[in-house]
Order: sequence, then C-alpha cells, then structure tokens
Amino acid sequence: MKIALIGGHLSPALAFLQQISPKDEIFFIGKKYTFEGDKSLSLEYTIMQQKRIKFFSLTTGRLQRRLTRHTLSSMSKFPYGYLQALNFLMRYRPAVVVGFGGYLSVPVCLAARSLRIPVVIHEQTTRAGMANKLIGRFALKICVSWESSLVYFPKKRTVLTGNLIRQEIVEMIESVKKNKLKKQGKRIIYITGGSSGSHAINVIIENSLKELLKKYILIHQTGNNQQFADFERLSEEKNKLPQGIAKNYELLRFVVPEKIAEVYARSDLVIGRCGGNTMTELLLLNKPCLLIPLESGQKGEQLENATYIKNSGLGEVLLQDAATPTVFQQIVEEMMDNLDNYQVKQIDLNIHKNAAKKMYEIVREVYEKKASQKSQN
Repeated sequence: MKIALIGGHLSPALAFLQQISPKDEIFFIGKKYTFEGDKSLSLEYTIMQQKRIKFFSLTTGRLQRRLTRHTLSSMSKFPYGYLQALNFLMRYRPAVVVGFGGYLSVPVCLAARSLRIPVVIHEQTTRAGMANKLIGRFALKICVSWESSLVYFPKKRTVLTGNLIRQEIVEMIESVKKNKLKKQGKRIIYITGGSSGSHAINVIIENSLKELLKKYILIHQTGNNQQFADFERLSEEKNKLPQGIAKNYELLRFVVPEKIAEVYARSDLVIGRCGGNTMTELLLLNKPCLLIPLESGQKGEQLENATYIKNSGLGEVLLQDAATPTVFQQIVEEMMDNLDNYQVKQIDLNIHKNAAKKMYEIVREVYEKKASQKSQN
C-alpha cells in the first residue's frame, strides 16, 4: 500500500509510521526548512532522511482567520502549493493520503480529491483546526482524539480513535507504573517549545537562567530558528556561567524522537506550550507541567488545552504577557515545592495508547475498499 503522509504535526505522524507494514511504501510531504526564509532544516525533514523515507518539500500559503499585512503574500502561494501537490500525486499515485491537520494539508488533500485519491485525516485538539474543518467536508474518514471534537465533523465519517502516541511513550508509561523509582539529586526541569522551538519561552528562560540553575538541572530544547539564533545566544550565556551551575544546564536544538521518553522520565516538571500532542503526552505520563500557551492559534486552542490540563489537576497556566521573571520564577518555585499535589484526576486516557494502531487499521480498510471497487469495475 502506497501512503502519502502530510507533515506539520510531526508526533502523530511518527506514531503512525511505527504501525506500518514492511510492505507499505511511504512518502512524506512537508517543510524542508523550519521557517519560511530560514535555511535551518526542519526536524521532520531530518528524521525522514534518517529513516530513508522519500521527502517532498511543499511551498504554500497559510490559512488565516484575519487580515494582516502577510495575508495577500501568503494566499498567493496557495495555487503554487496545490499545483506542487497535484504534480507529486499524479507522479507517484499513492493509494491513500493521510493528513494530521495544519496548513500544509489543505492543498495536498484538495489535490487528492481532484484525483479521486481517498483522504484520511486526524485531529489532535479538543476542538477542530481550521484546515481539518475544511478537509473534513470531503475526507473519507476523520479520526479525532477527543469526544469534544466529534461535533465538528460529519457523524457517519468520524471515528474517535484517541491521539496517536509513539510506542516509546506508551512503553515508558507502562514502565513507570511497574517501577516507582525515587529520584536522587537535584530536580530536573524540561523546557520545550515543540520541534520548532519557542522564541518567547527561550527568552523567559534566559531571563531566569541563573536563578533556576542555583536549584535545578535544566534540559532546554530551543529549536533551530536562525532568525533569533536562540541556541547560539544561550550557548554563549552558558559559557559565561560559573562552572558550578553551568554543568546543570543541558542545551539542545532538538530532542530526537528516540530520546523523548528518556527526557520525560528524567524530568520532574515540564515547561512549554500546549499543542494537542504535548497535552496528550503530559496527561498520559501524569507529568506536572507549567504551560505557557501560544497566544495565536485556532481560536485559543492552546489556552483551551492548557485549561483542560489545569482542571485535570496536573499543571498550572501562565499567560505569555504575564510571564515576567519574578512571576515566572515564583510559580516554578511553588510548583517544585508541591509536585506531589499535581496528579491527573478522573480522566480515562487508555484510548490514546492504541490510537496509532486503530488509525492504521482505518487507513488499510479505506485502501482495501478502494481496491475492491476498482476490481469490480
């Protein structure tokens, strides 16, 4: 079975890849570079190269909810993205196109529809992203992570699969349940802005670096954005630190998927954004967290996710505009002094553990149904 995966949301795509058969042929359509106009290679491109999966870089415009000075230039790229996708799909003829939301999915799925290639999509959030709402009008199957998303899509074509979680995360959850180990030494904080990094979070950490390192070990994933050069600047800051605390600062551009479970296992507290995949992983791992939601997004999607986690009992929410060094350090200090108080309360998360397998089975059913129809014609 030939499957074209669309990037943008990398974690569920990687979880899906872990379920494929050795007989399947996979193509990956995504962004070669992390940001437009920035020549730093994206994590998805780097990983697909390592996995020797054919990668096709797509250039297209973002969907925008309101007019800005970038709207016209962004939308003008959409026809080019559609033609690029059309050319790729006509050339390689995948049996099924699988999307995980995000603006890259729109031109690819529209091109697939033009060529009558079945489309299966997955929604990670508690609502529905703008791209998936559009694609959901014609996708053959829509897989959703949360019951609250069911109302946004046609009932007959929508399936509650749960969010797709990588196998190493699932294995870590089971391991933690069996082995409740007491940690020794300094407590560890993992800071992440997602695979692309977050300049805003990086600056918040930079302004609190010396104070945090006096008490804690920091694992800080900055991303690789060359516009802000956060990794380079923070590397210089690390070199200026006294040797006694510099050793407590582990600075990384990326955390590769094979290592993320290990990083989570080491960490006592996670600080970061709150996309759908981060939200699910934190809940499954029962990992205390301080969430600084992205200010823009799908009508406050990240704030809603973060509020869900706070209401579950697992974390706290800090709005980016309110994250002064004093306020930020105070919240971190209070959380680290009371980590045992942060536990998930009364949420059944078992559905997510088999979500990747369930979605792969749905994709295979779509493929087999299409193949059966062809043989009958």
